[in-house]
Amino acid sequence: MDTSLAHRLRATVATLLHETGESQAGLAEAIRVSQAQVSRRQNGAAPWGLDDCDLLAAHFGIDVMDLLAGPSPAFQALQRKRVQQAQEIADC
Repeated sequence: MDTSLAHRLRATVATLLHETGESQAGLAEAIRVSQAQVSRRQNGAAPWGLDDCDLLAAHFGIDVMDLLAGPSPAFQALQRKRVQQAQEIADC
């Protein structure tokens, strides 16, 4: 089983896309690359770069360290963000 950082990052991005309901095309537009580039990065044909990690974390509103830590920490960070946003809406 591949447990490399590259594999973990691909799994994390897949988890975040699934959880948010976002498509590869939507992610590509948000981080200003083509959908084909996202697809190549997700299938392992091309690597996600360090600058990509910053863009991905910012896009999903999580810390880059949570992104790199794997699917579970990233999912938990996303959930914390959603709770915080819901509380901010309720406070208005």
